[in-house]
Amino acid sequence: MHTADLNTPALTTAEPSLDQVIAQGQVWQGKHWHAAQPVTIPTGHTALDNLFAGKGWPQGALTEVLYQQAGIGEMRLLIPALAELSQQSRWIMMIAPPFLPNAAALEAAGVDTSKLLIIRPESVRDLLWTLEESLRTGSCSAVMAWPNTLSSTETRRLQLAAETGKTLGFLFRPIATAQETSPAAVRVELQPSTQGTEVKVLKRRAGWPSEPLQLDLGFNDLAKPAIKPAPAKAAVVRGPWH
Repeated sequence: MHTADLNTPALTTAEPSLDQVIAQGQVWQGKHWHAAQPVTIPTGHTALDNLFAGKGWPQGALTEVLYQQAGIGEMRLLIPALAELSQQSRWIMMIAPPFLPNAAALEAAGVDTSKLLIIRPESVRDLLWTLEESLRTGSCSAVMAWPNTLSSTETRRLQLAAETGKTLGFLFRPIATAQETSPAAVRVELQPSTQGTEVKVLKRRAGWPSEPLQLDLGFNDLAKPAIKPAPAKAAVVRGPWH
């Protein structure tokens, strides 16, 4: 029979301190969230950049631009990013835009319009197919589209396509859709104000909706409303335009 020596202290396992656990890398700390920041393209607007993880538009993601009316600065908002992206070898795609781009203004803003393609699909089905493929293939640095309607399932497919192609996707949609849920990674709302354009981030990665920002996006001379309806036959138009 074995007996315990009552004079010998019992063996105990000391609980590790919080500092020890942190040192061993077993605790995630909020201050390290930036380690997982996405690859981004600067928006060109410092106050807006500061609202996003990575300081810019996330690459490989879908961004919805919700606006109250056309011509309030929705294109000016994207111009700094488009100017930078146009220096790449990849295309910048515009699908079913409701306007004709002003080539001179785009060039003056630093956009290489020789990289710009416009596609006018014949049907909604063709538009969605073109949009998804343009996002997925990786041949475009940015894809902008103006769909009339989108279901949640369709938006989710587009978000996944953008992730696959590492493409910046921008969908221009009516502000009324702000009340709908969306799988898009980012949602930005634009409204006119006495100080210029009010910009509010409704959805973003690693953050809550933001307070409104006032940005002076200037007069929207980058686009002219299309006087004629889109041609009955699908067309691909390559810039620059004269």
